[in-house]
Amino acid sequence: MLEIINLSKAYKANQVLKDTNITVNNGEMVALLGPSGSGKTTILRIVAGFIEANGGDVRIDGESILNYEAHKRNIGVVFQNYALFPHMTVQQNVEFGLKMHKVPAAERKVRVEEALKVVDMLDYAGRYPNQLSGGQQQRVAIARVVAIRAKLMLLDEPLSNLDAKLRRQVRVEIKELQRKLGITTVIVTHDQEEAMTLGDRIAILNEGRIQQIGTPMELYDRPVNQFVAGFLGTPSINFFDMTVAGGNWTIAGRPVDREWAPEEKRGLEDGTYALGVRPENLELAPEEEEGFTMPVEVSLVENLGAETLIYFFTGQRQNCCRMPQSLYLEVGSRINLRFTFSKCSVFDRNGLRV
Repeated sequence: MLEIINLSKAYKANQVLKDTNITVNNGEMVALLGPSGSGKTTILRIVAGFIEANGGDVRIDGESILNYEAHKRNIGVVFQNYALFPHMTVQQNVEFGLKMHKVPAAERKVRVEEALKVVDMLDYAGRYPNQLSGGQQQRVAIARVVAIRAKLMLLDEPLSNLDAKLRRQVRVEIKELQRKLGITTVIVTHDQEEAMTLGDRIAILNEGRIQQIGTPMELYDRPVNQFVAGFLGTPSINFFDMTVAGGNWTIAGRPVDREWAPEEKRGLEDGTYALGVRPENLELAPEEEEGFTMPVEVSLVENLGAETLIYFFTGQRQNCCRMPQSLYLEVGSRINLRFTFSKCSVFDRNGLRV
């Protein structure tokens, strides 16, 4: 439904986007995820018509929209600060876009009522923005998109102004609303948890380039490079130094029998690698365990209620493993860890998955 083709944007010598390609299917929500300066907001602003691209194309239903002014693209934008008019009631805020589209008064009334009913805000039609919670203002902003019957909804960091508890609640509401409306949506966020829970697919950007696009679990389980692996997951993935030399393997300085690895990984060429292991794929093991185990000293313990996070060092690098709530360990304890190689990712010296 939305096609972003070879999109480029530069500010003088600063190349913000480089030949970016993204396709969003009808009714799908795609999350643009990346660190500050990665280009995700620039993509949204070009699609919305707020800034011009230097190259490439943006198409909706096969038709290029780059020559259309922003208000003629039939795109609804929900901004970070919701952009509600403080002197207007909820009803007037939702109606404003319809007036700009020159919708007749009788139809405006019907559409506003329908939109507020969809987001469960009809009872608040006479209130002003300062009389609403952050979550309610969010729903009013979405109602404006519903009212103009936009083909595409763009969400720009929509939860960043909410506290942690409300953020989770509104996140669920946004996903339910989007599915109920069936509206094609692109959401920009720097929060990987938001991207994982909201996006049907995620596009991860870094330095103006798409690193990988796929479902949340595709990216989590099979990252194409170390950047993607390290950007997704809380706590972050662990990286252990790995060396292959003459058929002999070492991981974090400890020799390991390569027969322990899956058959497709046993033929790794001589060289240095990084072994990526998610915290949940590390577990306690007895010292006499067969295969590969790693003795470590506990440097920090975080008891989070539902789980316990155990931190330890290998060399100068701090790592983490996720343990059951019932486990009690003290700082300084010596433990033995094991992990299943089939659930790990191996990256070459260029950071690419092998």
